[in-house]
Amino acid sequence: QVHLVESGGGLVQAAGSLRLSCAASGLTFSRYVMGWFRQVPGKEREFVATLTRNGGTTYYADSVKGRFTISRENAKNTVYLQMNSLKPEDTAVYYCAATSEYRLSYWTRVGAYEYWGQGTQVTVSS
Repeated sequence: QVHLVESGGGLVQAAGSLRLSCAASGLTFSRYVMGWFRQVPGKEREFVATLTRNGGTTYYADSVKGRFTISRENAKNTVYLQMNSLKPEDTAVYYCAATSEYRLSYWTRVGAYEYWGQGTQVTVSS
């Protein structure tokens, strides 16, 4: 079975940095587009970032562009989210996800992703 396991969340001060990791197993990692999403209580899960199968192209939500960087190491079956210049509004549970969807326009959509991790809490204090 497929497992995605996030790690690296925690409590940080505004303007600080944090790096999230997501380790995947049970799938051929390099065949999947990977994404990061986040969710706060009472709100829908929202897109944060995604990258192509070889990591050559990345896409970001406007709210994190210029501050977050998504990357992957296929040899390690791991995707990362480097978060810099954190803001209190970045506070959320962060999820990694995997999709075999080949249509670029779907990669920002929750429904496009087949596999999800359990999430890791990121809290940014003001």
